[in-house]
Amino acid sequence: MKEFIYSRNAVYETLRAKRRDVFRIQIAEGVQEKGNLIEILKMAKERKIPVERVQRPRLDKIHEHHQGVMAEVSGYHYADLIDILESARQKSEPPFILLIDSLQDPQNFGALLRTAEAIGVHGIVIPLAHSVEVTAAVVNASSGASEHLLITRQNLSQATDALKDAECWIVGLDQNGETISDKTEKHLRGAVGLVVGSEGEGIRQLVRSKCDIVLKLPMKGKVESLNAAVAGSVALYLAYLARNK
Repeated sequence: MKEFIYSRNAVYETLRAKRRDVFRIQIAEGVQEKGNLIEILKMAKERKIPVERVQRPRLDKIHEHHQGVMAEVSGYHYADLIDILESARQKSEPPFILLIDSLQDPQNFGALLRTAEAIGVHGIVIPLAHSVEVTAAVVNASSGASEHLLITRQNLSQATDALKDAECWIVGLDQNGETISDKTEKHLRGAVGLVVGSEGEGIRQLVRSKCDIVLKLPMKGKVESLNAAVAGSVALYLAYLARNK
């Protein structure tokens, strides 16, 4: 299945990752060739990818936020959970895995992926159903970080069982959990699978029952909670800092 990746960062990282087949690149006529666009054209030339100069309205019909460039590519290739665990093993690191339960918004998903890639998460697990997939919108929202990550689609209950067999601690993030503190921070160290739920429903009960512990972010302001992307990103960084103490 083919699809169009749009925006400069998304197209640039897709090319750099070399995971997808790239069939052609379309550039809007009159666009300034600077920044990542120079590198996009350079990589296209090196890999003999056809580059078409097209009128901007033609790109607008596909997506309005194209930034003057699009790439027609093959569909996203999902990994297996064993690939994620093997990636951690090859790096001689305890597994650090993000599990996302029933998140629907591509912007939130993309933001989480961008954070996960930045701090070296070994992989992402998303449900087989009732969840956003890796679409062009997600690639754009993640600024192309999705192209460098190992993402698998699995039954989350089964995935948590498999991670426990691999001696991972399963930590849920939920407003009804125990506050992250010096006392509870120990659960974010070592091999960990961090579970982030959707904004409305949170973590589903079956997945929650699989968690070894459920934590929440400390809150001192007047707002009751943060959205899934912000809360998940903060928790990922707290886990990153705890793992690297």
